[in-house]
Amino acid sequence: MTFNEFVARFGNEEDCRNYLYEIRWGNGFICPKCGHDQAWAIKNQLLFTCRECRHQTSVIAGTIFEDTRKPLRDWFIAIWWITTQKYGASAEGLRQVLGLRSDQTAWAWLHKIRTAMVSPNRRKLSGVIEVDESLIGGVESGGKRGRGSENKALVVVATEIDGKKLGRIRMKLVDDASGESLLGFIIENIKPGPEIVADDWSGYSKLSEKGYSHTIHVQKRAKSEYEMLPHVHLAASLLKRWLLGTHQGAVSHKHLQAYLDEFVFRFNRRTSSKRRLLFYRLLENAMLVGHTTYRSIVEKDNNI
Repeated sequence: MTFNEFVARFGNEEDCRNYLYEIRWGNGFICPKCGHDQAWAIKNQLLFTCRECRHQTSVIAGTIFEDTRKPLRDWFIAIWWITTQKYGASAEGLRQVLGLRSDQTAWAWLHKIRTAMVSPNRRKLSGVIEVDESLIGGVESGGKRGRGSENKALVVVATEIDGKKLGRIRMKLVDDASGESLLGFIIENIKPGPEIVADDWSGYSKLSEKGYSHTIHVQKRAKSEYEMLPHVHLAASLLKRWLLGTHQGAVSHKHLQAYLDEFVFRFNRRTSSKRRLLFYRLLENAMLVGHTTYRSIVEKDNNI
């Protein structure tokens, strides 16, 4: 979708609001409180009153757009721009596109949109999966495996193996490399049954008890973990390159998961030629993931 096509399709607030209505209630209005399917509109279609329980709601209630003071069209422009950026979006870039007054506001907008990059209904990984951990951050100080140093974050990475290529991936920030952390990640992101290729770290020792087949991948001639588990370490190296290139490495550990979610969203759709579909999917998710306040994002950390 070119920008001219975008402008023609979403020229005003009504166009944007009607589009969101179709996403949320394409099969007809449903009251979020009682489930009744009849309502009347007030305030120029901004609010809907349920005929059964009289509960009032709007098309953006309970979404990332709730309580916004900016036009919906600005949000649409932001999402269109983000989905057209091949290597990712920065707060400074979004600030310039929308004419926002501060980088902090643009940063908060990006984080709200990043919450929509994880679909509540996304399919778990399947097939043969490589899994390992990677340290993200400063210079390693020689700590034990799974601990690292104070200025490093531990990220678990899983990749589908598609022949010699990378399939879909998942990434999650974890507190440590304990069995509880690693198994929690695997159960959340990988469908039971497939072969999981990992090393002999004790955190993976109970995989078989959870319905997974664990292949310990140790090559005697391998000089590094990269050679033992090449797919997962390629994904981790691409992540690090992206963080340094797009965000200059200035990502707080407290917000790292949001950046991991964006990287995974972009990577898993890297071969898509239909940018219009990416725009739709991101808007669709934005209507499902729930409301996140500006304060709850900013107060996590002042290092943005």
